[in-house]
Amino acid sequence: MALRLLHTADWHLGHTMHGVERDFEHASFVDWLLDTLERERIDAVLVSGDVFDAANPPASATALWYRFLAQAWRRTPRLQVVVVGGNHDSAARLDAPDPLLRALGRLTVIGGLPRRDGQVDFDQLAIPLEDGSGKVAAWVAAVPFLRSADISGGGGDGAQIEGARHLIRGAVEAAGRRRQEGQALLAMAHCHLTGGAMSDLSERKLVVGNQAALPADVFPANLSYVALGHLHLAQQIDGRASLQYAGSVLPLSFPERTYEHQVSLVELEGERVASIRALRIPRAVEVLSMPDDGPRPLDEVLRLLRDLPGRGDGPGHRRPYLEVQVTLDRPEPALRQILDEALEGKEARLVRIAPPRLPGSGEALADGSDTSLLDLLPEDVFRRKYERDHGSAPPDDLLAAFHELHDRIFQETT
Repeated sequence: MALRLLHTADWHLGHTMHGVERDFEHASFVDWLLDTLERERIDAVLVSGDVFDAANPPASATALWYRFLAQAWRRTPRLQVVVVGGNHDSAARLDAPDPLLRALGRLTVIGGLPRRDGQVDFDQLAIPLEDGSGKVAAWVAAVPFLRSADISGGGGDGAQIEGARHLIRGAVEAAGRRRQEGQALLAMAHCHLTGGAMSDLSERKLVVGNQAALPADVFPANLSYVALGHLHLAQQIDGRASLQYAGSVLPLSFPERTYEHQVSLVELEGERVASIRALRIPRAVEVLSMPDDGPRPLDEVLRLLRDLPGRGDGPGHRRPYLEVQVTLDRPEPALRQILDEALEGKEARLVRIAPPRLPGSGEALADGSDTSLLDLLPEDVFRRKYERDHGSAPPDDLLAAFHELHDRIFQETT
């Protein structure tokens, strides 16, 4: 009997979009996922890290996670769920309920590397997966995000990569020792592999200590499938269809609005991958950037905003997120107010103004100057920088705003 797996990652429960809670979007994803598990007759779900967006997630995020588990087991009683911790997760928080939930026989959580007598217990990283008939059809080496304390020795990126390679190989070998003929050998991990495309605003290049990326060959070629997490764009690595990032379930920044968010349905027949199919996740709330092709002058941007659709009768949590990108000839202290006025009565909600593109050299004020900044008053620094970039003295209202901000900071630090 075929083994049907669903690979997902990077849920980031509790994430906010520039201060706006996203509980509705995550709940919509969970509802879609529950329907998918039942419709596709999934045997096991592999969640490859970053279940939560922060080490101490809000109560609503934790509640949604347990609601997913409870409803998944009610609707698909034989479903197995295997989770590894990500760099956003608290390993201890994920691991805490594991003894209770593992006793139910349906959930295995590896928040951090398990140890026994000070050594990594690789056998705990080897997880059996059963097909619909209840027979073990595969073994998965479940590797959580590797933190600095997990890698022995020093010596820079090379030593860290070899340390990570040792841990991954140890987990794979432990699963391989348990595997019998005809059973597939799999791995799952939360890491950054070289060659992977990443989003600058919401991901970090990491192995441990946010340093080097791992080469793809840390995962042995005899693995039938490797379920990866961390990169938010769903993608294959190194030309290997079996080495895949599932991607995040929601766009976590405005550059990710163009991603096609998905989960991967993997069907195994014996040791062989029979098929890998992407299942697109419906987007509950649209993410817009105006203009979509990059910053434009303010008057052009205002015309685009005024042409946006008017506010409908739907609930506020379904209104699109909007980022505005603009170029300015000079600083505009009232920019937010101007944009809000243009968007009055519109459906889109402004949650981000990209740093306006201004004229100027981009050099620091001290570059090419014999004057030390220590010899200048804060107002002198502000005036000189403005005059160099804009060719004129700062306007009175901007100077007044500078003084107000300076006085406030001074009061808070004295």
